[in-house]
Amino acid sequence: MQQLRSTLNIFLLSLVALQQLDLGAGSRILAAFIFPGKSHFMMTNAIIRELVKRGHEVTFITPFSLAKENLGPNYKEIVIRQYDFWPEIKEMTQKSTVLEMADIDNLSFIRMVNIMGIHSTDFAFEQPEIQALINAKDKVGKYDLLLAEQFFNEGALILGHLYQIPTITVSTFGYANYLSQMFGIVSPWSYVPHSYMTYTDKMSLWERIHNVALCGAEDLMREFSYYPKQDAVLKKHFANKLDRVPTIKELERNISVILLNSYMPLFSPRPTSYNMIQVGGLHIQPTKALPEDLKQFLDGATDGAIYFSLGSQVRSADLPPEKLKVFLNVFGSLKQRVLWKFEDEKLPNLPANVKVQSWLPQGDILAHPNVKVFIAHGGLFGTQEAVYNGVPVLGMPVYCDQHQNINQGKKAGYALGLDYRTVTEEKLRGLLLELIDNPKYRNNMKQASKVFRDRPLKAMDTAMYWINYVIEHRGAPHIVSAGVQLPWYQFYLLDIVGLALVLILLPLLLLVCLCRRSSKPSGNPKKKTKKN
Repeated sequence: MQQLRSTLNIFLLSLVALQQLDLGAGSRILAAFIFPGKSHFMMTNAIIRELVKRGHEVTFITPFSLAKENLGPNYKEIVIRQYDFWPEIKEMTQKSTVLEMADIDNLSFIRMVNIMGIHSTDFAFEQPEIQALINAKDKVGKYDLLLAEQFFNEGALILGHLYQIPTITVSTFGYANYLSQMFGIVSPWSYVPHSYMTYTDKMSLWERIHNVALCGAEDLMREFSYYPKQDAVLKKHFANKLDRVPTIKELERNISVILLNSYMPLFSPRPTSYNMIQVGGLHIQPTKALPEDLKQFLDGATDGAIYFSLGSQVRSADLPPEKLKVFLNVFGSLKQRVLWKFEDEKLPNLPANVKVQSWLPQGDILAHPNVKVFIAHGGLFGTQEAVYNGVPVLGMPVYCDQHQNINQGKKAGYALGLDYRTVTEEKLRGLLLELIDNPKYRNNMKQASKVFRDRPLKAMDTAMYWINYVIEHRGAPHIVSAGVQLPWYQFYLLDIVGLALVLILLPLLLLVCLCRRSSKPSGNPKKKTKKN
């Protein structure tokens, strides 16, 4: 009997083990990430590493090599030249630094990223490494999945068409207004603000008008300008290779799933689809030991420490001298220590309590218990790390989604905002002391951290599950909305609105015509007879 029980236990354990086996393991994945935005690869590289770790064969098209990481025989990379977009941006905006882009209006910013996306896509297709993939023989059956970034390089989706494989895209910036039509949902502009706006989901009448104007303008720009130009790029490179070159919209319909860099409470609730998967924070790694000099600096901060970083694109070194003086004077007057990611480590007049380095392990620093405030530009990755580690934020947003990220934090009570263009010593000192001394900000941030961490599966496990799901179900067409097949005028019911207007206005027009006709005098009026 005992032996029978042991055999049964082994059998049951074997069944459990078989259940845990990764059905998608060993799949062949082509990953095409061509836009050279360094911060975007925080999420991208994390996914690539995990796929290789789980036994997938990954061919990674990238402008940033991972060769030094020695990921093993399952990893192959195709390194392409980096498209240099900054000269183009400077010419379009007449700005010399990223900090100055705070003055650019949202519509101009949309035009800028559209142009940048078209040109960088065209540039990528000209690279010999990409040409080799395009011209390869025996494409069918070589890969099981295309993984690509959802960032204005939609032309890369044609690789899925060429190799006849399903596609998953990765949105490193989370939700966007134009994802509505792409995934067959309607995002109500009444309470879902455009990601470039400063608004939250609680908008006034004027804010809703502004939001409708920007979202509508972007939809029209994509439909009548952006898509045709991306289609032209495809025709330029594939007209002599394919009998019929698919349009960008047709390629987008092949997207099975999108992995969104979003999660509660950093984004407000909104309509979504089965195949829009939130995996925000998957780039966050387990805390590692700090370098000894940083550890001693933070361990010795008995009154707490402030961490200051403006990310990979915005440079603290580009702050005007008079603003740098404001920050240094305030930092020097505090009893807290300040750890500052500053690109020029020879910063003069540095107070004794301030330490600068050109690169810092941000996630590990934010995990240190003595860090009380994070001065940040409000980028999504840094905001996620602050929320994950429960550190209140003093936001200094510059452009794009940074304003909305900080305003979402202000609404939730774990962040305050600051405009670097108008900062004064009194304002900066007051905001820092408010965040440090008032416990409500840390308490609110702890609650936000609890919400952000509380998930059925970890962010990375969720991403891996859906990648395997799409491979296992050969594109999983059953989770794709029928709305993606509709032209824009049907998607927004404009054909029905037009028909309704005709049905309402036509009878009115007929009635007006009848009234006008009946009011006219008869053709032969009687002449009056003159009496003598």
